[in-house]
Amino acid sequence: MATGSARYVRYILVAFFILAVFYYVSNSADVSNLGTPIVNQGRASSGTTQHTSAGHTPKDSPNAAKVKTDYDASQFPMALTPNDPGWDDLSGIKPGPRMNATFVTLARNSDVWEIAKSIRQVEDRFNRRYNYDWVFLNDKPFDDTFKNVTSSLVSGKTHYGLIPEEHWSFPEWIDQDKAAKVRQDMKEAKIIYGDSISYRHMCRFESGFFFRQPLMMNYEYYWRVEPSVELYCDIHYDPFRFMHENKKKYSFTLSLYEYHETIPTLWDSVKKFMKNHPEHIAAGNSMAFLSDDGGETYNKCHFWSNFEIGSLNWLRSKAYIDYFESLDRDGGFFYERWGDAPVHSIAAALMLHKEEIHFFNDIAYYHVPFTHCPTGQALRSALKCHCNPADNFDWKGYSCTSRFFEVNHMEKPEGWEQEKN
Repeated sequence: MATGSARYVRYILVAFFILAVFYYVSNSADVSNLGTPIVNQGRASSGTTQHTSAGHTPKDSPNAAKVKTDYDASQFPMALTPNDPGWDDLSGIKPGPRMNATFVTLARNSDVWEIAKSIRQVEDRFNRRYNYDWVFLNDKPFDDTFKNVTSSLVSGKTHYGLIPEEHWSFPEWIDQDKAAKVRQDMKEAKIIYGDSISYRHMCRFESGFFFRQPLMMNYEYYWRVEPSVELYCDIHYDPFRFMHENKKKYSFTLSLYEYHETIPTLWDSVKKFMKNHPEHIAAGNSMAFLSDDGGETYNKCHFWSNFEIGSLNWLRSKAYIDYFESLDRDGGFFYERWGDAPVHSIAAALMLHKEEIHFFNDIAYYHVPFTHCPTGQALRSALKCHCNPADNFDWKGYSCTSRFFEVNHMEKPEGWEQEKN
């Protein structure tokens, strides 16, 4: 009798174990189980030839099982203001959905220690709780030091891409003698980066090719991070998710006027594009941000693109590709010194509805020589900022942020008048 009882107990224990394993496996495989912590893998992938269909997160990403767009946002509220629940919850892995998104950095091997500083800023202020991936791009192969240092700092998966030569060279239609003469003239005129060939390749690459790299085709949103930047305040929510839920396609923290000497004919090329492709110009656009006379001339306002969070699907759209190819054929990246910032900004202002462009006042950012420090003492305190509000560039005379607010009929943050001078 005792033997029979023991046998029944063993059967019950075995059955319980099988049920427990089944429950664990089924829940682990369910992508709707959004509260499961993400394991920090922090491993590197060379990724130079990796290519998957657009919109798919690599399976080995820590966030792969989290990427989900058909979730109920009310079940995972974001703490957008200090009054929202969860504002002070800045420890541990944040539960909830993740977007199909990545950080992206164009860097050289020699930038390793400067980009290491930027990564620590991003990780400490935001990504340690979200574990998003990071894509690094270079026109030369990344060395082991760069890979080891960066992969040890990133909480998500790191990927390293080699830019093809055709994306980092002179296109065949460029007159090399003419381009060389321009560089010499700009050098004599002491125009910043005026004689640099690599800077021109960088601007052209960021304008038309970074979002088409094989590794980037895995994602739908990007956050551009440069070497030597600072994030001065905590980030209490997921900006990628904010972009998705609010149907934003482009965002910025700083805006200013471009040097006229670097883009004398850029607007002529833009007007030619608008004439040839009126179907790409959005109704309710932000032309008033770019022009004071309805589009006849360009006022030089642009969003500073060394920080931007945006939609990769928009950049890969026919409208944007037509725009870039039209400008590229005109040769201004080499015959002048067109920057990717005005190129991106003009496209966003013309092709997107005003409501699709967002200003992140609560993301404090520095890239030499300008600072965006959130306006409002109460907000800065709530965000635990360490920036000096006197350094805030937003409301200075050379900034275009006031114009952005006026074009969008937005009320400026309380305290902006005190930061004008």
